[in-house]
Amino acid sequence: MNVQSIIGDTPLVELTTFDVPSGVRLFAKLEFMNPGGSIKDRMVDYVLADAERRGLLRPGATIVENTSGNTGAAIAMLAAARGYRAVLTMPDKVSKEKRDALRALGAEVVICPTSAAPDSEKHYVSCARRIHAETPGSFMLNQYDNPLNAEAHFRSTGPEIWEALGPAVTAFVASGSTGGTISGVSRYLKQRNPAVTSVLLDPVGSVYHRWFHHGVLDPAEIAPYFVEGVGEDHLAQCMDFSVVDDVLRFTDADAFAACHHLARHEGLLCGGSSGANVWGALRVAHSLKGPATVVTVLPDSGGRYLSKIYNPQWLSENGFGPGATSERDDDL
Repeated sequence: MNVQSIIGDTPLVELTTFDVPSGVRLFAKLEFMNPGGSIKDRMVDYVLADAERRGLLRPGATIVENTSGNTGAAIAMLAAARGYRAVLTMPDKVSKEKRDALRALGAEVVICPTSAAPDSEKHYVSCARRIHAETPGSFMLNQYDNPLNAEAHFRSTGPEIWEALGPAVTAFVASGSTGGTISGVSRYLKQRNPAVTSVLLDPVGSVYHRWFHHGVLDPAEIAPYFVEGVGEDHLAQCMDFSVVDDVLRFTDADAFAACHHLARHEGLLCGGSSGANVWGALRVAHSLKGPATVVTVLPDSGGRYLSKIYNPQWLSENGFGPGATSERDDDL
């Protein structure tokens, strides 16, 4: 047995402390229980295995990728296990815990300004592409535009959800950046039952919400937000809107409030994207009449955000007063 062999088959638990309509059940897949600590383990392992089979990734090569942290952790873990070098670029809003974890696994980390425009040389995606071009024999996953990203979830996450719940699944809800999770899982579930509803969650400051509803890509909408690993400042080719039925917009406060409820009442210490996913799942749950089952994923652990989401001083300094993350009964 090796580290790759224990990726996937994560537990699916029912969330029981939230106020939902009678007959509506809420389930969450604990993706932070993957060995690298996040849902990104699935995609990275799948893409690297494909690259190795096709001779695109050779022994001792360098893996280069842009990441908000979790993809980087998966790359660093698997690079160490398989004997590759890893060079990872990330925006400076990424938590210190994530940066330190990547370095501990032997990866080289290049920090780029979060404020850099998508077409700027300083943008973390542009930086990764430059390093890849300058490094002979290197391999770049290109997670935002690689169809294998969504295929990984079509072949693993989606089937696992269906195996556990089957036709009971009414809706799948998840935030997205690359779009791999929402696209792959939704495509699989809809193939099993076309009536399954798929809902993408998008943070204020990202472009997906307006693009989905109005077909407009407005640079003026791009703005900073604190939740990591979700939303985007450009359209990722991996995002398949043809399998998405609706896009809901959330705020940092929405996500963080759900995080605190998960920790204090469900015993689940999760990251901001998990909070966003649960907030969205609750919104969808309240639109349904039982019997119905809403499923989401908890992409990573709150242990990577102790200096931020779970730090009262950080919350206060960034405008999240006591009311911003307190449990609001009308929403949760």
